[in-house]
Amino acid sequence: MAGRSESEGGLPAFGRWLVRERELRGLDRERVTRATKLAPGVVEALESGAAERMPPRAYVVGYLRAYAAAAGLDPDDVVLRFHEAAGPSGRDGVRRRGGSAWIVAVALGVAAAALAGVWWMSR
Repeated sequence: MAGRSESEGGLPAFGRWLVRERELRGLDRERVTRATKLAPGVVEALESGAAERMPPRAYVVGYLRAYAAAAGLDPDDVVLRFHEAAGPSGRDGVRRRGGSAWIVAVALGVAAAALAGVWWMSR
């Protein structure tokens, strides 16, 4: 498991840990990129720990599992370390997409259906 200093460093410390573990296994970033079939920018973002460069959290977990497999790491351990470094959901700075827009769209659809039902009943 991560040492106390790593968990206190957040995502940047997590990224440094990924790089160190990859390098300890004699792998360069290009080899991991080819093995995972991830875009080089995604691998760089994971290894930098820069939240603003990372894809949405749901994707990050899958990408980290692929990264772990390519680097010979335990995928569950890597994901656990990421969650510890990122913090609780919603406060980690890792972008999310479409959550509130989807809720608004559903609410508008329900409202439109209700109005259509009222209009049809009043005819």
